[in-house]
Amino acid sequence: MKFFSHDGFDIAFIDEGAGDPILLIHGFASTHFVNWVAPGWVKTLRDAGYRVIALDNRGHGQSSKSHNKADYTPPKMASDAAALLDHLGIERAHVMGYSMGARLSAFLALANPEKVATLILGGLGMGMIEGVGDWDEIAEALLAPDPASIVSERGQMFRKFADQTRSDRNALAACISTSRELLSADDARRIAQPTLVAVGTRDDIAGSPEGLADLLPDGTAFAIEKRDHMLAVGDRSFKARALAFLEEHPLARN
Repeated sequence: MKFFSHDGFDIAFIDEGAGDPILLIHGFASTHFVNWVAPGWVKTLRDAGYRVIALDNRGHGQSSKSHNKADYTPPKMASDAAALLDHLGIERAHVMGYSMGARLSAFLALANPEKVATLILGGLGMGMIEGVGDWDEIAEALLAPDPASIVSERGQMFRKFADQTRSDRNALAACISTSRELLSADDARRIAQPTLVAVGTRDDIAGSPEGLADLLPDGTAFAIEKRDHMLAVGDRSFKARALAFLEEHPLARN
């Protein structure tokens, strides 16, 4: 892992391969490794001729942790990604995010449109606009002294995931409290970059990919067949569609 400092955080990242750069932004309670290395994304993109950059978001993985909710708003978290591109001297890149990472990617595109050539938004559709339900139960589950006391199915899922990734659960609880800031429909209409919105057909968190794609000026929806929120990220058809999308929109043309 490499590190750079931004906004009081030491941000861990990887930078592999050569070619057009693509920045990968992982989801809540995950890490660059869990979201992108283990499911084969880094190898797939590197083998396809891309320079692959992936960070551990603040509060996650090997990056600095904070227990202050104010540190985890999407604009602040997206600013780490923009600062990483600056740190590496990359003026413009493809950007791909999954779940919370998709939300951060959208905020990055709105705040720094000149840095974002294309977007691949995985695991989050209209939930970016309409919300993804009550997640206070997840914060409670993360902070529960005894995992056996958690009655929420979604809470159990994320607590188990956080424990498997050996995460700082207090940092994640702070993050989940403020990182779910919504985009308005008008915000979505300002995202002009070519965008692929990919969601599993069994995903009960993300919301409609077609609904979000229809709001975007240059949006395309893709259904990841028979996959839920956790399994969609590594799906072969998702990888194939993402590679085709990137080939359709080379950096030189953007």
